[in-house]
Amino acid sequence: MAPAAHCWRHRPSEGGAGLIRITNVSKWYGNFPALKSISLNIEAGERVVICGPSGSGKSTLIRCINGLEEHQNGEIVVNGIELTSRSHGINEIRREVGMVFQQFNLFPHLTIRKNCTLALRNVRKMGSAEADAVADKFLARVRISDQADKFPGQLSGGQQQRAAIARALCMAPKAMLFDEPTSALDPEMVKEVLDVMTSLAREGMTMVVVTHEMGFARQVADRVIFMDHGQVVEDGPPDSFFSNPRHERARAFLDQVVH
Repeated sequence: MAPAAHCWRHRPSEGGAGLIRITNVSKWYGNFPALKSISLNIEAGERVVICGPSGSGKSTLIRCINGLEEHQNGEIVVNGIELTSRSHGINEIRREVGMVFQQFNLFPHLTIRKNCTLALRNVRKMGSAEADAVADKFLARVRISDQADKFPGQLSGGQQQRAAIARALCMAPKAMLFDEPTSALDPEMVKEVLDVMTSLAREGMTMVVVTHEMGFARQVADRVIFMDHGQVVEDGPPDSFFSNPRHERARAFLDQVVH
């Protein structure tokens, strides 16, 4: 990769408290340990890619950060707000953190613009005109202004995912979480979504991305976290992860996904 691709990469300061702080977090589904004592510190402006085999706990971890899954042990703090249970801190954290899912999760009966303005009006209590202006700004930002008055079913998968990104950006989040955002897309639509995500990274958005798109990880990530069996196995800069992974499981994973 050309060195210029790294010129905007975030350099975390030493000893920072972190925008997202995860300390000894564990989660079980019945008797199955989905997460085992995970501890991570993600600073404002960092772009972190989480990868690993299916069932390794990647999506569970990112959903715990947003309160979509409840962790049983440990502590999650986002922008100084502690999420201790589903009833405490969850709404505050969701105002601070945008989430983009695999399956878009757009309301099919609302236009794209109304999908984007719904939370602005109901949570931020904006008037319709102001909310429409914010929505139009971010629909332009993801290059689908011409789709604003259409319904999700009238858009391609790539356009729907970009609409979902715009919807999250409308709330002015301090961080964006992406849970395998391209996995439901046809190959020709993947690039248009990754291009939007890459431009967000260049602008300094804090991002935590669960993905198998290793080219994106090489280009965008400050850190690559590799998970296996509910644990963080490797956590380091992409150059060292891709050129010299320390763990045999990580090497086997890269052999499968890097071509």
